[in-house]
Amino acid sequence: MILKLAAKGKGSWIVRIQANGKRRDIGLGTLADLPLGEAREAARALRKEMKAGIDVLAEREKEALVIPSFRDAAKLVHEEHKAAWKNGKHQAQWINTLETYAFPTLGDKLVSEIEGPAIRDALSPIWLTKPETARRVRQRIGSVLDWACAKGFRETEAPMRSVIRGLPRQPKKQGHFAAMPYADLPVFVTWLRGRSSVGRLALEFLILNASRSGEVRGARWNEIDIKKKLWTIPAERMKAGTAHVVPLSEAALGVLKRAKAFRSPVSDLVFPGQNPRRSLSDMTLLKVLRDKGDDYTVHGFRSSFRDWVAEKTNYPGEVAEAALAHTIANKVEAAYRRTDYLDKRKPLMADWAKFVARPMGSQAT
Repeated sequence: MILKLAAKGKGSWIVRIQANGKRRDIGLGTLADLPLGEAREAARALRKEMKAGIDVLAEREKEALVIPSFRDAAKLVHEEHKAAWKNGKHQAQWINTLETYAFPTLGDKLVSEIEGPAIRDALSPIWLTKPETARRVRQRIGSVLDWACAKGFRETEAPMRSVIRGLPRQPKKQGHFAAMPYADLPVFVTWLRGRSSVGRLALEFLILNASRSGEVRGARWNEIDIKKKLWTIPAERMKAGTAHVVPLSEAALGVLKRAKAFRSPVSDLVFPGQNPRRSLSDMTLLKVLRDKGDDYTVHGFRSSFRDWVAEKTNYPGEVAEAALAHTIANKVEAAYRRTDYLDKRKPLMADWAKFVARPMGSQAT
């Protein structure tokens, strides 16, 4: 036992122990709080615990740990990881899905206390009704608990294998998005123009540009250059995390001209929702399709465009893929390709617009 003096009459007691061939110095307390006799008694008790195989330092570290709730742990994981997620939509969805589907049952539980049955009960209500969402929630719960294990807040990683066994088999996922045959698009676009609404305009703009739903719903007027007939979607709103320039056909410009009637002074959104500061929901575009009585998906219009290019035009496949803002699977090819085929995409999108719809109105001035 050692008395480590800091000043006259001030110091702390330290006991030095050999454990597993290593020297360990363990503090017992200050001289003011622990007289010599009590310090010796504490040292004897500590040596006894060490001989019994108890790692005193590890136990002290555990006692000092403040175990977070699942809600607090999830927010910490989100903060640590969101910078690595280039897609802003994914950043928001990651925590939003947990807030909606996991926090009501798991939020207040300590991460050290959450085991398979609790996870299974959180997922069960949506496992069959919202299978894709349920799988994402499961993965995100697992990420939070695995992080907690790595931080020393729980003994094991997430017991996901047992959770899956406790849930029913989900229906098989369809391999492709249901797409409207491209031959039906001219009639459909004519029907779209039969009434004027933000949802219908957004869907027409999506079809004309072969864009993703989130790209269109989040479109802002400051991204659009009417004179150059270009729409520049910033990287944070693109799936691949790279800015994408869309050449606008006369028909697409006509949609923008009609959309100006819905422009709000409090928002820069091209297609605002009922609250003009917020974009349309994805369900708004799907509802337009359902109102027509069609069982297709909004995303499927991209497939319609791709089929039309392949079957009705001589445009190279790589130009069509660039129009869809698809990433290049071959990493070597991706490293050497320096073009986005913008000049070739201009006539492609103009021909597509001529096929699906005649321009309504002139440029959006």
